[in-house]
Amino acid sequence: MTNRKKVLIVEPSWIITEGLVKILGESPSLEVLSPLHEVECLDSRLVAGKPDILLLNPALLSCAKRLVLSNIMQEYPRMAIVALVYQYVEHGALRLYGGIVDIREERERICEILLDCASSLTVSENSEDNNYELTKRETDVLVLIAKGFMNKEIAEKLTISIHTVISHRKNIIRKTNIKSVAGLAMYALMNNLIEEGAF
Repeated sequence: MTNRKKVLIVEPSWIITEGLVKILGESPSLEVLSPLHEVECLDSRLVAGKPDILLLNPALLSCAKRLVLSNIMQEYPRMAIVALVYQYVEHGALRLYGGIVDIREERERICEILLDCASSLTVSENSEDNNYELTKRETDVLVLIAKGFMNKEIAEKLTISIHTVISHRKNIIRKTNIKSVAGLAMYALMNNLIEEGAF
């Protein structure tokens, strides 16, 4: 299958790595590359493997090495970078990642999070070319934002992940240049996306 997303796992624990390789290997949408157990060889593996998704344990990156992650994000803008978390990680460190996989997630959910992160990058790239018009899904998200729903509620209503909702919100803000919920609600009203009595 040519549309399979290539995943590179960077995790020091062999038992966790082996479990993830087995779980992700069962997905017809994912191809698992040979995992890494440290970040020292990461650059060469990114060049050689060209992964679509980097699943990385943030604990491997000290404060000094976080600059490495920023450089990777700039060098590989089409690669989704997802944090693999099973211990405390400073919240600020997680902001750099496009998504988070908690080790306690259900097996199907792990694959879903990775695919959502990869597809949200594709949606974001494709939206650059469409003259800032909102897609159907972005319009759905905008209407629910205007009605006062939170990210989790929007994800449940539209049966998508919270990461995808957040990605759509970013695209909506970029395309409309409106950052406040009140401003987005007014935009939705003025463009007849919702009825005036909806609030």
